[in-house]
Amino acid sequence: MRPSLVVPLADPAAGNAARFGPKAANLAGLGGAGLPVPGGFAIDADAYRRQLRHLRLGSAARAVMRTPGPEARRQALAVRLGLMAQPIAPAIAELILAAWRQLAAGGGLAVVRSSALVEDRSGAGFAGQFESFLGIAGEADFLTAVRACWAALWSVRALRYMASHAIDPAETAMSLLVQPLIAARASGGGLSRTAEGDMLLTATWGLGSAIAQGEVVPDRVRLGRDGRVRAIEPGRKEHRESCVHGQGPVAGPVTQAEFGRPCLDTEQAVALGHLLRRAEEVIGVPVEIEWALDDRGFMLLQARPLAVAEPAVPDEIWIRHPRLSGQGAGVGWGSGHARVVNCECELARIGTGDILVT
Repeated sequence: MRPSLVVPLADPAAGNAARFGPKAANLAGLGGAGLPVPGGFAIDADAYRRQLRHLRLGSAARAVMRTPGPEARRQALAVRLGLMAQPIAPAIAELILAAWRQLAAGGGLAVVRSSALVEDRSGAGFAGQFESFLGIAGEADFLTAVRACWAALWSVRALRYMASHAIDPAETAMSLLVQPLIAARASGGGLSRTAEGDMLLTATWGLGSAIAQGEVVPDRVRLGRDGRVRAIEPGRKEHRESCVHGQGPVAGPVTQAEFGRPCLDTEQAVALGHLLRRAEEVIGVPVEIEWALDDRGFMLLQARPLAVAEPAVPDEIWIRHPRLSGQGAGVGWGSGHARVVNCECELARIGTGDILVT
């Protein structure tokens, strides 16, 4: 008998990374160990494979890594547009909609997140390469988000990342996580181990997507391995829904006066640090997490393996310069004019070779 294409995250089967991807498997493992995680369900990567066969896109998918230049790009675009634009096969849609209706019966909004078989692995995290959709309310939007997550496996940025790791997109697949949206008062990320041997938390008000999209400078909380708070550095957490200068910040889960203070007090930071260490124990290696805080307490939204190495200084000149800290979009060294950008409308000031600081 074929295994079900849809399983609850609390089902031990969800821990099978070969079916549901390391992202879902890690989250299922955290929940199984008693750590707080959202509920929801996972959609087997085989649903993606069946949809690919249903749309007869297999030959185009295989051609992407076997044909040169423009032809490869045309084939990849054909796969991506096919997955995005064409309806889901009725048998697959019926199964995932049944699970969706059960989740939606509890009220509230939902999240649809990619859980590719190739992501959240040591040495190939694929952080930010795929898609997540927040605030999904209806069946039509849910099915659109599913198709968009499948299609994200064939985006230009994902294909470039896979090529740099010698991964053939035709040989892998996309699973999905569908969960209730946490009504987060605060959220952020965390590293269970830094190059200096500490733990690090980041935090902002509301949803953590504001950090990922560079809309805020989050708070930074440094903790020792003993769990004690060493420093809490407030960030700049006011952000707007769009580029409208001169208007006040968007009303969020806190008042305007609270935007400037840290999101976490010492007691909360210690509690989250404990969850961070427990996540490291469950996964078995240093981890990077995403978390959210609502009225019930902390929830762990993700945990992926974290590669930790001593920073390499290529030239002694860098030792004499002030050290920068922040949310880097990439790893490495660069030189050029630094351009501080507070809003999308200022991107016109950026030239080739400039260093972008948000």
